[in-house]
Amino acid sequence: MAFPPRVPQGTRVYAIGDIHGRLDLLRQLRAQIVDDARRSAWTNPADARDNVVVYLGDYVDRGPDSCGVLDLLIDEPLPGFRSVHLKGNHEEMLLACLRDPDRAASQWLYNGGEQAVESYGVAPRGSPRAVRDAFAQCLPPRHLAFLEGLPLHHSEGDYLFVHAGIRPGVPLERQTPEDLLWIRTLFLASPADHGMVVVHGHTPVAEPEIRPNRIGIDTWAFASGRLSCLVLWDAERRILRTGF
Repeated sequence: MAFPPRVPQGTRVYAIGDIHGRLDLLRQLRAQIVDDARRSAWTNPADARDNVVVYLGDYVDRGPDSCGVLDLLIDEPLPGFRSVHLKGNHEEMLLACLRDPDRAASQWLYNGGEQAVESYGVAPRGSPRAVRDAFAQCLPPRHLAFLEGLPLHHSEGDYLFVHAGIRPGVPLERQTPEDLLWIRTLFLASPADHGMVVVHGHTPVAEPEIRPNRIGIDTWAFASGRLSCLVLWDAERRILRTGF
């Protein structure tokens, strides 16, 4: 891994942690991102030619407005930014519920799906299958297409962006979706050089956690009011945040 790790020349990256239905915090943080990019351009007009915002997944569940978050991401991309939306394990649970409700509906609803269906106007009462069927009828086709099209990882320079992490020692092309979406202890405890700095969410921390081989930015937004964004420019790292 290069040291210090860098993003490509002329590129500024804004990576946003797990949102979990907190549309209010997402709006606040996106306003900060736009202001930050504008100030940087005023300071040095040649500073960045490519602004990228990477969302690390878990847009839905637990917080009050999963539907509103997806509407915003689909309908209101930040002007002048390249947007990358990654899949989180909660998006995968939602899709699994739609594909195989008899196996997956209870797990999803128990893990925050009840709040998600409420944001679509569906009461989370009755059997899990009945709730799933009502939700499937209310889910806009464009939301489903968005969720089904989410990639699992993205890279910029010396940084790899993924929802949960990677399995140490396994090449990226051989990583499984299960690890990229769900891994915790094996990845978090590893001191290994992964060849890139892995920027991830999934595992909540009180404040962004910066390690030599990984940076965790899930600050439990739905409960804490703290939605965090990692800013990368050349070899520089900064944090933007709400609620701190």
